[in-house]
Amino acid sequence: MSESVDAGRGTTRDTSRDTGRDPGLEAGGMRATIRVEVTTPAYVISVAAELSGMHPQTLRQYDRLGLVTPGRSGGGGRRYSARDVAQLREIQRLSQEEGMNLAGVKRVLDLENQVTALRARVVELQGEVARAHTSVALAEAELASGMYRRTWLPVVVSDAGTALERFARPPRR
Repeated sequence: MSESVDAGRGTTRDTSRDTGRDPGLEAGGMRATIRVEVTTPAYVISVAAELSGMHPQTLRQYDRLGLVTPGRSGGGGRRYSARDVAQLREIQRLSQEEGMNLAGVKRVLDLENQVTALRARVVELQGEVARAHTSVALAEAELASGMYRRTWLPVVVSDAGTALERFARPPRR
């Protein structure tokens, strides 16, 4: 049995009975796997409009206002991703259920994007802190073992915008 996901509703349905064969099988009997990312522009404007419950002209207007930025095909046509469709639904919810105007919706979306970027930066900085703690632990272990040489000099090395102190041998004369 194979299932397909209805991107508009998040539901699945059995598609193996639609044609009487498994649509995932190619002529050679091997299963074809197609992986589509959430950000892959896949839907033309009419399909995205139907999935989001809006008129295509509304989607064009939202594109002009910068509320959603669909990808473009080679001919210049708009192509919407699953993430774009979800964002269109959020715009509709904020404007209709919360009573926000489009300028307010744009501000909310911008702030949500900033929060997402800041969260990613926090994760990145936590990784840098962990690496710094590891470096300190290694240096302390080296000091404790007596392998530290006084002739080594501390050197400040830039590592992705941060300064880390490392030890290097002095240049030979």
